[in-house]
Amino acid sequence: MQHGDVRDFPGRRWLSVFLRGAHLIAVIQFSAIILHAVPEAESPHAGIAVLVSGVLVWLLDLWYRPSHLVEGAGLSMLLKLALLAVMIAAPSLRVPLFWIIVGWSAVFSHAPSSFRNARLGKKRL
Repeated sequence: MQHGDVRDFPGRRWLSVFLRGAHLIAVIQFSAIILHAVPEAESPHAGIAVLVSGVLVWLLDLWYRPSHLVEGAGLSMLLKLALLAVMIAAPSLRVPLFWIIVGWSAVFSHAPSSFRNARLGKKRL
């Protein structure tokens, strides 16, 4: 699916790969804390690392394709970042929110592109 609002720069793809890799590492570390496999004291900033890396991935995706802001995938990512912020602020909600985010991510990752890239409303950016 080709989008008319795509912008690019040399190295953007590799920057995206690096940021997504860093995000995945942070997610694994924070997940280990949430699931009590690792004491939080060993990595007290894991949640912040997930949030920062996730925001950077989202911003790069948004810069690359501004319409991402009004599409299901872009808004889904924003919702996951908001839930992550709640997880950081309210540790007692971490486990249920973790599983909600895992399930939500699975749906959006494996859904057809017509669903992920569906525009909410008729707004064009």
